[in-house]
Amino acid sequence: MEVIIALLIVLTFVIIIAGVPIFVSLLLTGVLSLAVLSSSTGTPMATVAVSQAIYNGMGNLPLLAIPFFMLAGEIMNRGGITEKLIRFALLLIGRLPGSLAHASIVSSMFFGGITGSAQASASCIGGILIPSMKKEGYSVREAAGVISASAVCGPIIPPSIIMVVYATAVGASVGSMFMGGIIPGLMLGLVLMFVVFLRNRVHAFPRRTDKPTSQEVKKTLIDAIIPLGMPVIVVGGIMGGVCTPTEAGAISVVYSLIVSLFVIRTLQMKDLWGILLNAVNSAAPLLLIIACARVFSYGLTALQMPVMVNDLILSITENKWVFLLLVNILLLIMGMFMDGGAAVIILAPILAPVAMAMDISLVHFGLVMCLNLTMGCITPPLGYCLFITGKIGKISIEDTVRGTIPYLIGEMFVLLAITYIPALVTWVPEILGYRI
Repeated sequence: MEVIIALLIVLTFVIIIAGVPIFVSLLLTGVLSLAVLSSSTGTPMATVAVSQAIYNGMGNLPLLAIPFFMLAGEIMNRGGITEKLIRFALLLIGRLPGSLAHASIVSSMFFGGITGSAQASASCIGGILIPSMKKEGYSVREAAGVISASAVCGPIIPPSIIMVVYATAVGASVGSMFMGGIIPGLMLGLVLMFVVFLRNRVHAFPRRTDKPTSQEVKKTLIDAIIPLGMPVIVVGGIMGGVCTPTEAGAISVVYSLIVSLFVIRTLQMKDLWGILLNAVNSAAPLLLIIACARVFSYGLTALQMPVMVNDLILSITENKWVFLLLVNILLLIMGMFMDGGAAVIILAPILAPVAMAMDISLVHFGLVMCLNLTMGCITPPLGYCLFITGKIGKISIEDTVRGTIPYLIGEMFVLLAITYIPALVTWVPEILGYRI
């Protein structure tokens, strides 16, 4: 049976690499697993389980947070919020050397608190700042590199789409995952800014000399208060126990609509249809993958694959720190070739039970997994953010990768820190009374 399971897993990745949609690959492997089980036990194939798994995969209440946050982010972006956040970030940075590079990191952290998506951050922040950085004298390679790397902050600072996917896949608390991401998200931003500081000593980045007037400062602060109110409401509501993450997502949609339509008036009613279509086009593929992944997970679980994987890993090592090192290596490789959300759906149900058997917190393990796979957005050959920023800057993917490497190394240190110092993840959820 072990050989059959290994063949099914290999078949899944071969089909995906061949260009077949991920949801089709997962569904096919799940159905084949049930067929193998039926053949080996001499019982009728559980065809009803396929439809039930698909329905349960899409009908999970916490998953509603995903389309809500995507829609809220789309509304805020189309409402011209990005420019306001960048101006506010520049005001905070002041006239530090490499101010635009620092501002891109801070802006990505703010923007991540609205969208929870690395691709959205790279596209929106990069679309504005890469041309500005080029105009000020930065190399396009450096501009694309720092913005690609800072986009990784988005899915780690709450709210986070990939954390919702993980929590749903393993039965963890979405709220505890969000709270667990606060310190790692801030660490990412600070480490990236430290890398900018070090690189400035070698490359002497441009330094802004203009000083904003008091009127400009006042306007920038007022403009920033409104969009920054959304992450405050979302995180504050969850921390205070006022609302669940799904309810917070719904509140963020209502808040962004009121702000964009009636307060700053940057949107009109006729714009909403296009915004809804974009949000649906972003959320539907992920939800479809999650639904089909339930069939995949159900089939392989029925074949006792989690038990076999647990026994295999424990035969290699019973040391949880060695296990986490092996998982990090596996995930870094997976992130290079597969979308982070899809990789979480496939691997989390397999690896999380082993982590629990080794007394590793689900929240700690989840943050390690989410950060690791999110870094796949800036590692070739898949690297969505690399392609986005490279296209904006009109440079090759090779140049974009070269610009990103110093910042990727900094993020590796953060990954190692949260891997081997669990308190960096679990401290905030614990003091707030969340289950970890």
